[in-house]
This record gives sequence, C-alpha cells and structure tokens, in this order.
Amino acid sequence: MNKLFYTLLFLPLLAFASFTAKIIDATTLEALSGISVYNEEESDTSDENGFFSLEAKEGIFHIKVHGYRPLAFDITQKDTILQLKPIKVKALYLTFWGASNNSQTLKNLLHIIKNTEANAVVVDVKNEYGSTSFLTSFKQANDYGAHKHRTNRNIQKFIQTMKDNNIYTIARIVTFKDEIQASHNPEYAIKRDDNGSIWRNHDNMAWVDPFDERSHKYTITIAEEAAKVGFDEINFDYIRFPAKSHLRYSKENNKENRIKAIETFLDSAKEALYPYGVFISVNAYGNILWGPKDDDNNIGQILESLADHSDYVAPMLYPSGFASGSFHYKYPADYPYSVIYRSLNNIKERVDITRVRPWLQYFRDYKHKKRAYEKFEIQEQIRPIQQLNANGWMMWSPSSKYHVNYLLP
Repeated sequence: MNKLFYTLLFLPLLAFASFTAKIIDATTLEALSGISVYNEEESDTSDENGFFSLEAKEGIFHIKVHGYRPLAFDITQKDTILQLKPIKVKALYLTFWGASNNSQTLKNLLHIIKNTEANAVVVDVKNEYGSTSFLTSFKQANDYGAHKHRTNRNIQKFIQTMKDNNIYTIARIVTFKDEIQASHNPEYAIKRDDNGSIWRNHDNMAWVDPFDERSHKYTITIAEEAAKVGFDEINFDYIRFPAKSHLRYSKENNKENRIKAIETFLDSAKEALYPYGVFISVNAYGNILWGPKDDDNNIGQILESLADHSDYVAPMLYPSGFASGSFHYKYPADYPYSVIYRSLNNIKERVDITRVRPWLQYFRDYKHKKRAYEKFEIQEQIRPIQQLNANGWMMWSPSSKYHVNYLLP
C-alpha cells in the first residue's frame, strides 16, 4: 500500500522528468529543502521532502550549500539519494613553495591533517608577485611568465591526493597586488600621484587598479583555472585598495567607488565561477569587525558588503595584528581567546556567523614581547570559534610548519 501511494504521488514528476533524486544530510539523514541543483543549462530546487527533478538526460550538476562540502554528480549514474556532507573547515596554509607533490612540507602537512582535527588546506595558486603555482591554460598569464616559477608540475595528482585523504581544498588567489600583471600593463597599474610612475609598496611590488575591469578579468580567469582542476573553494586575498594615500587611479578614489569596485569584482567572479560549483571566500582586515558599519577603512572593505557578495568572509584576526590598546589590552597578543571571541561576538548581529571563517595566528608575536604561539595560544584561538559556531578556521603559518600536539584539543 505504501509503495503504491509513493508511486501515485510522484507519477506526474516521473512522467516528465528525466532524472529525479532526493537530497539529504549525510549525518542526520534528514531531507534538505530549498537546495539549488544546477548546471549552465538547467536548475531546480529541492522541495520540502528534499526532492528535485531535471529534464536533462546527461551532464554534471552541482550542489553548493553553506556548511556542507560542495557536491558534483553525473545524472547518468542515476543516484536517487544525494548525501551532502556537513563540514566545519579547519584549514592549514600551504606555501607556494610547499605545494610541490614531492615536498617534505606537503608530506608533513598531510601527516598533521591525518592526526588532528584539521581537514582542509589553503594553497597559493596566485601569489603576491603574481606567479601561478601550476601551469594554467591562461595564455595571457603564461605570456607574462607567471608560470615560470611554478612549484607544482602535476596539479591533477595534487588534487587527487587531497581527495584521497578527504581534504577540503581552498585556492588562495592574491587579487590586486600583482607585480607581474602590473609591470606588463602599466596603463592600468596603480600610479604615484606625484609623477605618474608605477607605485610599488614596501616590498617593491606593484598593484593593479581595482577600478579597471581588465584587472578583474585577469584574476578571475586564473580563479577559473583553479576551479577547473577541482578546488572546492576560491579564496581571494588582497581584495582591497592599498592602505596608502596619494595614489592615482582611473576613477575618483572615494568610499562609494571603492566599495562598488570590490562588489563588481565579486559579482563577476561569482558569474564566472558559477558553472564549477565552487565556494568563494574573501580575506579581510580584522578591524572591519570593529569599525563603524559604513567605514571602509579607505580600502573598499565593509563587512556586510563582503558577506553579501561572497559565500564566506575570512577576517584576519591575528592577535598580533591589533594595535596596543585594542580591547583595552596593552599587548593584545597576550589574550588570544579574548581577541577572537570578542571580535566574532561583536558581529553576530550584523552577519550570519556561520559564514565567517577567520584566519588565526600560527606564528610568533612579531610585536612587543615576541611571544611564541604554541599549543595554549593556538587552542585559545580555536575555542571561541567553536563556542560561537563560526565556520571553522584557517591557520596562517608563513613557513607552513605545524605541530600535531598544538592542533589536538
């Protein structure tokens, strides 16, 4: 009787759809409603019982839901139950030079992930200089020599290694700080206001103009290359204006224009990356969690704006990055728990905290006391993230050196 009822209930659906399936939570096995299933040609949304239907007879479709691993599936395999796996991302940064398949740094990182709660890796795909860590099919970047110092000669092998170890992969892509692109395109590099020459910051690297959409297209094309090879998430860093005055841009450098430029970039990235089913995250200064809601810090970053135009916001909450006197502490780096807890707690009414995943400090305090950050300091940063239900964390170690003991609760 139940089987007959089920058949009659879904007969109209089955009669016209080539593919019908149900989406459930892999942990609770509960149906997930309101979930978008899509590719470039067709889409549908799961109903209150988790069911969706598609007219297509073949093709790869994507499901991307905050708090879950992205899922791509081939409808010709006729899987009628699709399980989304919940995840709190706990990522370790892997340097540009450590991204080689044969590097000891990568081997050590895999050991750390296997033996701790870490489950993700952030990999430099385009670094601050503009170099790509693998050979892409992007002719313009290759013509500039962006691939010449690549450290990974087989990116497919790298991604497969990550998948074999159930590791969530994040491609870090430096956005507007790009010596290679700027030096080859001086017409849209940021200029000095006094003499019109290309401006370079303290580490002698040039930036491209965030107002110029040629700079948008260039970086987004590299992001597409990362999505094509199988990364789960694209993380845009230096997605801001330089914190420097007296520079020359193609538009008036005011708050409205700056915010609009960042939003335009993210909207274009979202459109270009849509077919690949990847998440988009954006790195931000930690102080945007504390300033007035309409203050972009003269760099184009406002918390609500970033959250509205990306999947995850990643504020850099390094305790050493806060000035003396912040939180009423002479040395904020001495209070890792308080810095993280108070920063996240301060924004829980402004944005969905489950879409915030902060960068944490895995390096010695570079100010004041030069305090070492060891197990106590690492765990004190992690603890408030769990308490406030943020979307995990990303550890920044400039050398990608980590310790099993530090990452064990």
